[in-house]
Amino acid sequence: MSDTICALATTFGEAAIHIVRLSGPAAGQIIGRCFEPANPQRWAQSSNFTLHLGTFRDADRAIDQVLVGKMLSPSSYTGEDVFEINCHGGPLVARRILEACQRCGARLAEPGEFTKRAFLNGKLDLVQAEAIIDLVSARTDSAAQLALAQLSGGMSVEIEHLREMVLETTAFLEAGIDFPEDEVEEIDLKVLAGKLQGCIRMTEEILAGSRTGKILRDGLQTVIAGRPNVGKSSLLNALVREERAIVTEVPGTTRDEIRETVNIGGILLQLVDTAGIRESDDPVERLGIERSWRALDQADLVLLVVQANIPLGTEEMKIIETYGEKVVVLANKMDLLPPGEEVIRFAEANVWIPFSVVAHRGFGELEAEIKRRVYQGEARPVERLLSNVRQIGALERCCQSLRQAMGSLDAGLPWDIVTVDVRQALQAVSEVTGHDVQETLLEDIFSRFCIGK
Repeated sequence: MSDTICALATTFGEAAIHIVRLSGPAAGQIIGRCFEPANPQRWAQSSNFTLHLGTFRDADRAIDQVLVGKMLSPSSYTGEDVFEINCHGGPLVARRILEACQRCGARLAEPGEFTKRAFLNGKLDLVQAEAIIDLVSARTDSAAQLALAQLSGGMSVEIEHLREMVLETTAFLEAGIDFPEDEVEEIDLKVLAGKLQGCIRMTEEILAGSRTGKILRDGLQTVIAGRPNVGKSSLLNALVREERAIVTEVPGTTRDEIRETVNIGGILLQLVDTAGIRESDDPVERLGIERSWRALDQADLVLLVVQANIPLGTEEMKIIETYGEKVVVLANKMDLLPPGEEVIRFAEANVWIPFSVVAHRGFGELEAEIKRRVYQGEARPVERLLSNVRQIGALERCCQSLRQAMGSLDAGLPWDIVTVDVRQALQAVSEVTGHDVQETLLEDIFSRFCIGK
């Protein structure tokens, strides 16, 4: 990291301001050549994290009146000398400042390179680095809160503690291999078993909130299903609060999937409105129905819309039997029931809610049911929720290796065989925070960032 990088940290286009970020060993020299402070004495004597008014120049040509933020090593975001140039928000001005920085020795940053340098310089670990992109892309308050908690290091502390436990177990095993006695004392086996069980228990505790964390981060794949004309499209429109789907009395109006996202109680639902499921001779409608079944196969949650006073049909029973716990039955059109007629009790379903899209009844109960399913009845602190698919996969491999090691120990196998599994567990947990990670993986992670981050 001997070179100096620069990039536009704000969205390119017309705006009130743009920010050009500069980081690296030559950043101070470049700023010294290009920036003419309005108060040279204050600039020279100022401490870290200060803002200065002045003129930014490209050789003898003034480009703009700017504010320059000074953030010096080692206290900056990247751990290097960092300067942020706040200029007027025209794209021409920002481009000229970037060109001037490049002429003075900087190069354009690659996607995520500022954060990658922060990771490599020990300013944050990989869990915190990946939390940054989650915070930028968060679409609900819950997702933003989760990313912020991970960025602050709450989850990193948990995983680092687990890593230390696995590392200690590895050291214990290797000491037993390097300095063997004629017979391994029983107390040593009990100590080893206790260490492995402790590691497994902590790994399982961290993974326990991973499903909830992943849903808060990525959303819940939710399919609205049912027979034609039961109110599926009306439900979609009510949830997204706009006329997204065409609603008519003609059966089979919806023939293709309609996809939308909606925030329900802080949980992002990836909604899919599907074609009404029924027997049909229309080849186009049959294609839509086939897509409906494929969408159901991929769903995390199925909202099965039925008519409140009509028994379940063959297709609806098939959905309940096939997708079981995923299904919530919404007994819709209660507002159309004649006086004195009661809703049929849909005993076949695990969960059913009396519902009316028109009268806006049942939405509160639906939100409560969604929250119950996501949080699984637990009030787990947000800082203990793991949400990143890569991190979850690495911890699952860690847990599997630890269980294999425990099985080998119970089977009386030699310690060196147990050690192989524990070392694999150590490697897996080290991948989470970045203690042991391949360069190709780092490139893949940071390539998902924008260029100025």
